[in-house]
Amino acid sequence: MTGPHEEVRELLGAWALDALMPGDETAVVRHVGECEHCAAEAARLRATVRHLDGPAPPGPVPDPDPGPRGLSLALRSRAPALRTAPHAAPYAAAVAGLRALLAELDEHGPWGTPVVHEWDVHDTVAHLIAADEPLARHVDRNGQAPAAPPAPSGPATPWRVAWAARTREVILRERARTPAQTVSTWRNQAAGLLSSRAAHDPELAARTVLLTGGRLPVADHFLARAFEAWVHARDIGTALDLPVPPPPAPHLWQLVRFGVRILGPALGPGAPPVALTVSGEGGETEWILGSGDDPVRAQLVLDPVDFCLLIGGRRAPGQVPRGMSGDASAAENVLTRAASLSWL
Repeated sequence: MTGPHEEVRELLGAWALDALMPGDETAVVRHVGECEHCAAEAARLRATVRHLDGPAPPGPVPDPDPGPRGLSLALRSRAPALRTAPHAAPYAAAVAGLRALLAELDEHGPWGTPVVHEWDVHDTVAHLIAADEPLARHVDRNGQAPAAPPAPSGPATPWRVAWAARTREVILRERARTPAQTVSTWRNQAAGLLSSRAAHDPELAARTVLLTGGRLPVADHFLARAFEAWVHARDIGTALDLPVPPPPAPHLWQLVRFGVRILGPALGPGAPPVALTVSGEGGETEWILGSGDDPVRAQLVLDPVDFCLLIGGRRAPGQVPRGMSGDASAAENVLTRAASLSWL
């Protein structure tokens, strides 16, 4: 019969590749906090994987010999994101970031802390299960082409009504389960999305599909998932007084461009034209929003994080920091319309 030591040794390679199931990961974390030999082996395997993955991103150099207790904490640090095509990379990173945040909470942690929309931490993770479901239904684990949606059995339900109803249903179901079970369900569903061909094949991801009220390329639906995962991770972090950084600059700008793509049509062809400049880490880009037949009426300058939080409903139109000139009503129309797009 094998004991805990031998069982964990067999799991260390999978841990180094970030390929453990949640229950196994908990066992590894607990054991390496007590076993110096396994802690050293785990550190060696992770260093090997990082070497094969290429140079580490800029940042603090990790302790080369953290010791068993130090490694136990290191296991709870940001997990490496799965490699995908560029359109799914922001979602992979957002999932990795939220996983790292949730790993800070043990079974008896503050899962009941209020977060947003009368949801606590547990409920917010349950909501993400419901929110990811529409895209998950359209890409199977092998990443085949999106499956046809079920035929409607009656009058179409407005998507926001259906979205709210499904969220309530999943939250009620998950409240009868433990937080660990809920997190495991969310993680497994996210892993299915990230392992799909649609997450790795730009041509497949270019196909449009109607989900949650928008007919968009599958690639944009992945960006919507990234947007929501990051915003809700930030909600949880704020509630628990844990820092959640914005997405890395390349991912942040992908979310900005996605936000502009959905904001432009939402303004309508008759909206007074406004020059929107988003300027911050990673560069500066300008778009002309509204009618293309009239002279620009106003200039609006926003930070990329503030722009995303405005689209995500976490910045009020009248309170978001901005630079503004020209017709104030035209600029305010853009801000108000951007905030109204939030489905989060």
